[in-house]
Amino acid sequence: MDNKGQASAELILLFGGIFVVVLLSIFMYKNYMNDLSGEIASKEVNEFNSELNQLGKFFN
Repeated sequence: MDNKGQASAELILLFGGIFVVVLLSIFMYKNYMNDLSGEIASKEVNEFNSELNQLGKFFN
């Protein structure tokens, strides 16, 4: 019975599990940020267009 070998194998499995969870978290966070940036850009464009329309009223 080799207890050191079992402890090493369990440690490798533990680090592997943590690594998988970290990779999944990074992937989901990347997708979240991409979606959020699209919404922010869309909101900024809409606000800019509405301000231009308000300024256009002064020149008509």
